[in-house]
Amino acid sequence: MMKSQHAALSPQRWASFSFDQQVLMIANEMNRASKLQGLSDRDRLLTCYERVLALVDLTVQVQKQETRRRELLRWRDLIAALLIADTPEPQAHAAAFRCLLRFTPAAAAQIPFVLPS
Repeated sequence: MMKSQHAALSPQRWASFSFDQQVLMIANEMNRASKLQGLSDRDRLLTCYERVLALVDLTVQVQKQETRRRELLRWRDLIAALLIADTPEPQAHAAAFRCLLRFTPAAAAQIPFVLPS
């Protein structure tokens, strides 16, 4: 399903990044997906969502804090719904993206730069 540079990323390597860094890397994929909300970009959008899900899965796998795991899994459901939607849902995407960025202060600081007010 996933064809990307993240396909070979090991849990050990992913665990070497801080939670802030992990969230920001997931956010990077969400930012890419933000730019692909048109119907003509559907395949590329789905690929972005697949990468997001793969990175979230890695984060859940290496996360030691149960509350973070639980919240990440809840957030993952939002992205899974976007992935299986019949058409792009820019508003739902933006809401999910904003939610992700609120996971950490470092990520939240990016909101003004990547999401319109």
